[in-house]
Amino acid sequence: MARLKLFMCLLRCFLAATLVAAFLSPARAGEPVVDVYRELSAADAKAAAGRLVVVDIDLEVSPGYSAEREGDRLAVRYRTGFNQVAEGWSWQPLADPAVEDYYRFKYLPLGSVGEERGEYVHEDKIGQPQRMRIVWRYDYFLAFDNLYDFFARATGDDAGFSASLPARYDGRVGLRARARLAEPVTAESTTFWKATHGQPTDFTLKKRYLVATLEAIEFFDVGSGALLCAIPRGAAQCTSP
Repeated sequence: MARLKLFMCLLRCFLAATLVAAFLSPARAGEPVVDVYRELSAADAKAAAGRLVVVDIDLEVSPGYSAEREGDRLAVRYRTGFNQVAEGWSWQPLADPAVEDYYRFKYLPLGSVGEERGEYVHEDKIGQPQRMRIVWRYDYFLAFDNLYDFFARATGDDAGFSASLPARYDGRVGLRARARLAEPVTAESTTFWKATHGQPTDFTLKKRYLVATLEAIEFFDVGSGALLCAIPRGAAQCTSP
């Protein structure tokens, strides 16, 4: 009986440790944002609110991102000063600029998808029929309104997230965001540019947002996917040994 009790105790401890490790594991890879958005668009917002999503940040369209060698270290910075969501639902027209931002929501870019949707013949300039292309592009973003949970509000252009990493990761650093969805969960806007003689393309741009509360920024090795360091709420930087 004593051996059985000891076995059951060890089994419970093992299972508890396994569950804790799985829940706290920081190595979860980013989810494909197109799939996440499609799923959430068809879901009930109230039911989806509170769900944790992990998405990769698109560094190729992040002008505030930089990585510079400093001896045997790599100083990585992601500046957020100009990442303002300029949609109507983000406006705070009565904001006092001394203490708050006009644009409530900030964004992190998550990637873009382009679609060629055929062509047609049109005479925009008299006597010169042209073939006009039809192109759609979908830009995906994470929209969040708690940037200052990570650092104090500042007007400097360098405000943002940073990490000190070993120099061997130069050229191999990726960033991902952990965020908890909040109603309305998704948002979308559409802008259209009509084809002209000089620009023979009908272009439709759809901006699609995952609306959430930011929980953490993670720096990872794009080769292995290994987590290098993470910035939780209450911090603006992290260091990897």
